[in-house]
Amino acid sequence: MNKHVVISGVSKGIGRALTLELLKLGHSITGCARNAASIEELNDLAGNKGYFEVIDVVDSEAVQQWAGKSIGKFGPADLLINNAALINQNAYFVDVPEEEFDQVIDVNIKGAANVSRAFMSSMIERGSGVIVNLSSGWGRSTSPEVAPYCATKWAIEGLTKAIAQELPPGMAAIPLSPNTVNTEMLQSCFGNEGASHSPTPEEWARVVAPWIVELGPSESGKSLSTPI
Repeated sequence: MNKHVVISGVSKGIGRALTLELLKLGHSITGCARNAASIEELNDLAGNKGYFEVIDVVDSEAVQQWAGKSIGKFGPADLLINNAALINQNAYFVDVPEEEFDQVIDVNIKGAANVSRAFMSSMIERGSGVIVNLSSGWGRSTSPEVAPYCATKWAIEGLTKAIAQELPPGMAAIPLSPNTVNTEMLQSCFGNEGASHSPTPEEWARVVAPWIVELGPSESGKSLSTPI
């Protein structure tokens, strides 16, 4: 069954890989990112099966406009994946610049909230749909030098579980840890050598894409991890 999947942060890493794999499986994809070149490329690749815009998820008004166009094109989302996120450069909390801390909080928490608000009303009105908010192992544990990131992913866990309690029957909200994937984000934490032991985004997406579209109400409110 073809689904309308909305994904934020599609310009690189697991967001891009998941977008391309879901398109291969025949789903319609709405996506956003800040990189104009990547957005142009995805629109060319997807054709009439995709709708991608240059959007900063921190900009609530821009997100609302993007969502309205998306819903007009493909209808309410069947699956919404809040993937857009930043991580601070490795540093003890007292050494993280205020501006960097604010950026991580704004994108990872406020961005997910903005995208969710923009798409949820139409999903609730229809009475179906799944919201997947990308969490992390660091949303369920902690490590030094990534305190801002940990704070945001713990927040995502709480936000998602609270939303799950508010949704009507037939819907779901799920905090999902992608496990470790060899992305720029992982490389910034562990270096290229440390990250190389994890699957590439493409390897990850081949396993996760057919699995994630099958998530439903029975998983709502549960802290899940991907099967790779």
